[in-house]
Amino acid sequence: MARTLLVGAEIACPTSAGAATSFTQATVVRLVNTDSSAHKVTLLEEQSGAGIGSMTMPAGSVEYLEKKPNQVIFAADAGVLGANVGYTA
Repeated sequence: MARTLLVGAEIACPTSAGAATSFTQATVVRLVNTDSSAHKVTLLEEQSGAGIGSMTMPAGSVEYLEKKPNQVIFAADAGVLGANVGYTA
């Protein structure tokens, strides 16, 4: 059974493209929406760069987002938290 390996501290996702973060060059980010409303999460090539994609996270949901190390994430609300994680066997 795979387990989650914590690689970095959990932080509130930035709320603008110019402040988007790579979560210290993470390749997997655990996202949790702690808010009571759904919020959009966006993946970019770089800060203020081209958009790759986005998704809406329902209230209370958890997602594991796989990305390239230099790609960055921001959310529509700081109630979306993220942490750099990995998997162990």
